[in-house]
Amino acid sequence: MGNTTSVQAEASDSAQKPATTSPAPGSKPKKICCACPDTKKLRDDCIVQNGEDACGKFIEAHLKCLRAEGFSV
Repeated sequence: MGNTTSVQAEASDSAQKPATTSPAPGSKPKKICCACPDTKKLRDDCIVQNGEDACGKFIEAHLKCLRAEGFSV
């Protein structure tokens, strides 16, 4: 009854688990949040300034970079 906000937050957190790649032997697993910092910055700056609808090329460039790093996005 009074805890609907916390239940919704938990549900959205579990739906957005971070994607990781299979680590190479002897190395730390790469996290999606740390991959492709250059394209991520360009994408984020564009979205803040222009809105998501105007930034398709930056979003796609970042997704392409993430896929090249081995993430399935």
